[in-house]
Amino acid sequence: MTAGNPISSTVPFDQDGEHHGFLSLPVSREDSAWGLVQIPISIVRNGAGPTALLTGANHGDEYEGPIALQSLAFELKASKINGTVIIVPYMNYPAFRGAMRISPLDGLNMNRIFPGKPDGTPTEKIADYFLTKLVPLADIVLDFHSGGKSLDFIPFAAAHLLDDKVQQTACIEAMNAFGAPYSMTLREIDAVGMFDTAVEQAGKIFVSTELGGGGSASARSVGIAKRGAENLLKHIGILPGPITKGKSTHIDATGGDCFHFSPCDGMLELLVDLGEEVSEGDDIAHIWSLDRTGVAPSIVQSTQTGILAARHFPGLIKTGDCLAVVASVVGKSDATGGTVRAK
Repeated sequence: MTAGNPISSTVPFDQDGEHHGFLSLPVSREDSAWGLVQIPISIVRNGAGPTALLTGANHGDEYEGPIALQSLAFELKASKINGTVIIVPYMNYPAFRGAMRISPLDGLNMNRIFPGKPDGTPTEKIADYFLTKLVPLADIVLDFHSGGKSLDFIPFAAAHLLDDKVQQTACIEAMNAFGAPYSMTLREIDAVGMFDTAVEQAGKIFVSTELGGGGSASARSVGIAKRGAENLLKHIGILPGPITKGKSTHIDATGGDCFHFSPCDGMLELLVDLGEEVSEGDDIAHIWSLDRTGVAPSIVQSTQTGILAARHFPGLIKTGDCLAVVASVVGKSDATGGTVRAK
């Protein structure tokens, strides 16, 4: 148990075998005065090889990661691996159980409050435990995301631009090994407080994803998540065998012009579907009035050339909501992993 943090683990971190249990967080709440939040965790270990930390439901309304990690925790056997796999399908367990992006216990977004606090709110305690107990054990961290209820994405794995170029290269290589249909080099709008940032500042290899959205999952998006997790474990040397390569389009969202925000409240009509090409200046959305007929819609134009990588999901939109992300196409890799640069 981390000093000052009340979370304890019911599973060992240093014993070979398959161990399934909980991270136990005492929380006194309205419906359980002396209750525990029991966060499921699995640790599969065989010897002193590399360690991978795999997490899902950092946001509680995203499901590709949790499904893939539940499947992996059920199927993975210690005798088949070299090293350790730490699997937490529901990182923000209270949010996951509430089918919410943020925790119903304290209203906090876990992916914006790192490094957390050992004596803080429930979400802050969970964040602190991950950063001080689990991340130091890991050589590589995979944090699954999708769009949740408010966004929908083309299925991509992502790596960030980093000051440490050696670390950045390792992250990009791991992203490519994941083998998603799209591979994105990314710069966040605001990286402060993110799990991504905290892990990268700890010097670890970090890969994230966006594999769909709309608060649900598809057979295709779950298949991408399952294959990607296995590929990453093969890449780091935990699982044997060749990586399952496929074609991947390499895209870039490091410039501020890729994000498009709604100028007004209204009803959203997207004029471009996910994955389709757009040119700078193209109309990509109409926003229709909610309380008038016979008036022209507000028009949103693309600020750059590329493909539609993300879109607002609900039919209604508010001023300042992210309406779309247009990512530039850098190149494409074939089934062997070779890259053809975009012209």
